[in-house]
Amino acid sequence: MTYDDLVPVIRRLAIEAGAKIMEIYNSDDFDVKVKSDDSPVTAADEAADALISAGLRAAFPDMMLVTEEQAASHKERGDTFLIVDPLDGTKEFIHRRGDFTVNIALVEKGVPTRGVVYAPARQRMFFTLADGSTVEETGSFDPDTIGETRPIRVADSDNSALMVVASKSHRDQATDDYIGKYNVKDSKSAGSSLKFCLVATGEADLYPRVGRTMEWDTAAGHAVLAGAGGKVVRFDDHAPLKYGKEGYANPFFIAYAPAVELKEA
Repeated sequence: MTYDDLVPVIRRLAIEAGAKIMEIYNSDDFDVKVKSDDSPVTAADEAADALISAGLRAAFPDMMLVTEEQAASHKERGDTFLIVDPLDGTKEFIHRRGDFTVNIALVEKGVPTRGVVYAPARQRMFFTLADGSTVEETGSFDPDTIGETRPIRVADSDNSALMVVASKSHRDQATDDYIGKYNVKDSKSAGSSLKFCLVATGEADLYPRVGRTMEWDTAAGHAVLAGAGGKVVRFDDHAPLKYGKEGYANPFFIAYAPAVELKEA
């Protein structure tokens, strides 16, 4: 598998999954079930997962695949694999708030190197090219033809006036306390992996996450941000956030533009 092979496939599958999700999102009603960890799941999660998984397995049968909706895949271990969150931001989807995303990434030696984040309700899509740089695509999102793209890059941040983005569904006092250590010009809330993308485009400088996430929640956004010059580090010691951990659970982390002068936890 080459990056030139991978990128068109994950882009196409994200768009096709997004179309399936929007069909259900725009319907009169949809069922919401609760998984064993008390998190919600909808028909849209399941339909998107089935589509993406089948597409990845057909295209790359020898590559390990980890996906949120298939518990058996969480027992797989390796440092190089494809990882999928077919619908990140299920709560946003359920409440019809629009900030949900399709996420597909390649992790190599514990590092997310290529990825796509597609927000179908927001009509925004970000992905890494074969060379590792990140673009935002605008246009009709034809699954088979890449439309107009623009390179994106993190901000050259002004530490006296930072823009912070934080979770819409998981904002808490610990997050606010940490944000309070910075000189903040303004803050915005966003759901799902869009927060990584807002840092990648320079629309925000800093995204601290003091709360539970899994690797499938973050890998694609991490790849998109890295390709735009950004970084993601552990909250506690500022070491790079690694992937392929047992159980695929993340520690708290900070995503940021490198010009930001990070504060201690």
